[in-house]
Amino acid sequence: MLRHSEFHRSHRIGWLRAAVLGANDGIVSTASLIIGIAAAHASHGTILLTGVAGLVSGAMSMAAGEYVSVSSQSDTETADLARERLELATDQESELKELAGIYIARGLTPDLAQQVAVQFTAHDALGAHARDELGISEIMNARPVQAALASAVTFAVGAALPLLVAYIVPTPNTVLYVGIMSLAFLALLGGLAAKAGGANMWKGTARVAFWGALAMTATAAVGSLFGVVAA
Repeated sequence: MLRHSEFHRSHRIGWLRAAVLGANDGIVSTASLIIGIAAAHASHGTILLTGVAGLVSGAMSMAAGEYVSVSSQSDTETADLARERLELATDQESELKELAGIYIARGLTPDLAQQVAVQFTAHDALGAHARDELGISEIMNARPVQAALASAVTFAVGAALPLLVAYIVPTPNTVLYVGIMSLAFLALLGGLAAKAGGANMWKGTARVAFWGALAMTATAAVGSLFGVVAA
């Protein structure tokens, strides 16, 4: 007998979101900093120092922000599960009716919904309510440390790319080369993220490249303006 095998990508949502956000932010923010400073006619050393400072501070900020944000989600999930556990212990009959009502709303007949609710309650009452009432599952469960590490590491990797370009190219060409290469990095990132998530690669590439170009253009304009004023 042949077994039907399916491949889904939902289990990637947690780390993929943090990783894409980190890498994208690393490229955009660091490239924008470098371009803004270079447009103000800063020295090569100042440009590189700005890029390194942006890499370190950005990676730490991403890690802290993701950890706090996802920890808040985790705390909420924990509180909801504790409340649900108490309700199951004190009023199981009402909880059973509530579960059956959820299945009726999803299209089951009342009799079948009642049978399903009874069987799920007997097997794992808290798990059934967590999944079907609260929307909490193992796949989507909040993982603060994982999200923080993924964001920090990918931010640092992303930030290192435009920084490396700035280090290699001559100072007069910094804005042009960092801008072009950063857009290429963003397009590649958008395509890879879309592919990993099973989405349209062209849309993912265009979306990331557009917002990156907008950010770099804005900082280049500001840097150029202040450079002229300073001169």
